[in-house]
Amino acid sequence: MFFADKCRAEYGINFPPPAADVAQEIYDIHMLTMQITTVLLLIVFGFVFYSLYYHRKSRGFEADQDFHNSWFGNWSWVVVPVMVLGVDLTIAGKADAVLKKVWDVPKAENILDVKVTGHQWWWEFDYLDHDIKVESRYVPEKESGDLYLREVDNRLVLPTGQKIRFLHTSADVLHAFWVPELAVKKDAIPGYVTETWAELNREGVFRGQCAELCGTWHSRMPIVVESVSPQQFAAWVDDQKAIKVAAAAEASADKTWSLDELMAKGKTLYDTKCAACHQVTGMGLPPAFPGLKGSAMVTGPIEAHLEIVIKGKEGTAMQPWGSLNDLEIAAIVTYERNAWDNNTGDVVQPSDVKQAR
Repeated sequence: MFFADKCRAEYGINFPPPAADVAQEIYDIHMLTMQITTVLLLIVFGFVFYSLYYHRKSRGFEADQDFHNSWFGNWSWVVVPVMVLGVDLTIAGKADAVLKKVWDVPKAENILDVKVTGHQWWWEFDYLDHDIKVESRYVPEKESGDLYLREVDNRLVLPTGQKIRFLHTSADVLHAFWVPELAVKKDAIPGYVTETWAELNREGVFRGQCAELCGTWHSRMPIVVESVSPQQFAAWVDDQKAIKVAAAAEASADKTWSLDELMAKGKTLYDTKCAACHQVTGMGLPPAFPGLKGSAMVTGPIEAHLEIVIKGKEGTAMQPWGSLNDLEIAAIVTYERNAWDNNTGDVVQPSDVKQAR
């Protein structure tokens, strides 16, 4: 019984309730298609059951060897395709109009631009109009509970009643941004920028997923959209800007940080930004993601360690992390050089990172 409870699937079989007008139109077309399909299914199965019952051998029925020359045998090849084509055309007119609406991003003065960048394996959301950047990563099972692989540390917060333009791209391989309630599903392609849009009509939390097989941890790229009122969104923007200012002030402060302070800050940053590839244990996933425990790079010269963190390594999955501030990089490098029994005793200060840039 316990095993059955764990394996029981979700009983809901339809699309989730839409949260945008375009998504509602797509949902309506889906329901129209299902209604037509249901009627056709009943008609076809009616003929099948009728034929099985009245034409069974026990009633002495003998197969018509000349059926193909009968009226129905000749005209069914025309009638059936015409009926199918009629169904297609019934749906196609509405579907074409909705498809144009989906792909044609409306021009509006107050449209909110959000750049969506896929990474292996996390999402980056840039609110271009507000100079805010949000990094969104999955939450481990012990913290997410029933929402394992469905919850993130930082949600994509969006306002209702405002048109939102999503600009999709990728920093490494193909990804795909997909949130069913918003109607959008768009590939994120390295070196290209593609567009979709939405206008949320209700508040709530909507969950999606990367819909393009993007590597080992493809399943660890959930998307969580939190739709809030315009007033709540404005307050959230103010909070994010205040956090950004405070972080910049802390990073630029003329302070000498202790090993313990950098290790505490570095562990938090490492677990969110680096552990996806190099693992929490520092063992990595060789050969693509080398281990850092006992690594010659991590225990070698500090200058080389800083360079690969800041600039990345061309031709590998190691991307540049120069967008982090000096304190964040100093904390990560200090943590890597002293965690997992590396114990170099090295303390990297923000001033060292500034000089390495």
